[in-house]
Amino acid sequence: MPLLEVDDLAVRFDTGEGSVHAVNGVSYAVEPGETLGVVGESGSGKSVHVLSMLGLIPKPPGRILRGRAIFDGRDLLKLSERELREVRGGEIGIIFQDPMTSLNPVLSVATQITETLVIHKKLSRPAAKKRAIELLDLVGIPDPHRRVDQYPHEFSGGMRQRVMIAIGIACEPKLLIADEPTTALDVTVQAQVLDLMRDLKRKLGMAMIWITHDMGVVAGIADNIQVMYGGRIMERGPTRAVFQDTRSAYTYGLLRSLPDHDQPPVPDAQGRRPRLHQIPGSPPDLFRPPAGDPFAPRNPYATERCLTEAPPLAQAPGGVPGHLVAAWYDLRSVRENAA
Repeated sequence: MPLLEVDDLAVRFDTGEGSVHAVNGVSYAVEPGETLGVVGESGSGKSVHVLSMLGLIPKPPGRILRGRAIFDGRDLLKLSERELREVRGGEIGIIFQDPMTSLNPVLSVATQITETLVIHKKLSRPAAKKRAIELLDLVGIPDPHRRVDQYPHEFSGGMRQRVMIAIGIACEPKLLIADEPTTALDVTVQAQVLDLMRDLKRKLGMAMIWITHDMGVVAGIADNIQVMYGGRIMERGPTRAVFQDTRSAYTYGLLRSLPDHDQPPVPDAQGRRPRLHQIPGSPPDLFRPPAGDPFAPRNPYATERCLTEAPPLAQAPGGVPGHLVAAWYDLRSVRENAA
């Protein structure tokens, strides 16, 4: 059975200007040991749908309209706050985007790591500190016996992110949620963190949900990719299939926006380099979500039906099993005919 099964999740934020329909009927499953990459533009519902399952959105204005989130046999949406606190940090670990704002600046690293061990594992303070030192060593922080008593400002950005990873995996969770954990890091440190996460996943056997806007990052770490837009899933499937047999025009636009490092752009006669491809238009207004495909106004392959009727997420025609797409058009046929 799946470790996590999300069914028709919908989340809304009621504000003074109206209701924001942030998540609109999201359904998917995560298997034990799987790494799922969730990608999309800012505001696509990537983080909100996960935080809502864990009770981490403010209520009000946030409100879960409908859906289920079955984790290890329990519906997270029906758990009390006390029950959710037992799940968060214990069975589900979380790594947030910015470690400088996520870590408490007035508490030592030891205090922040041992807190979750004392609460969830019922360890004594000395045993929890010993485990904290082991965790810092595991995530590659040098001289962990000394650094465990230091404060977040005494660490570099990459080292602070490693501390966040140590907190996230402290209780050896069944599922680790990483919410854009490498966004604020330079590419060298980012590569180190990705290598570390792959190694930790192999050692601990945990599943991961890796949330990011960077298609290049998920290509190197995810078993399956889920592309979101306008609070919906536009495409989902094995990483290789999504990259090599793209079926959603939105996914195709994201991939075309990536620079090609193998074939750098050639300057013209005036020495100007061609600009990267960009998706025209703007994301949908989630105060007034469109009736049809949310990407239709920006999609050169959209049909009349795309503008009036939202497509369901279904098996891509002729694609590998499990490669799903929400589209009334057949992008593969359209591109083959254009070629």
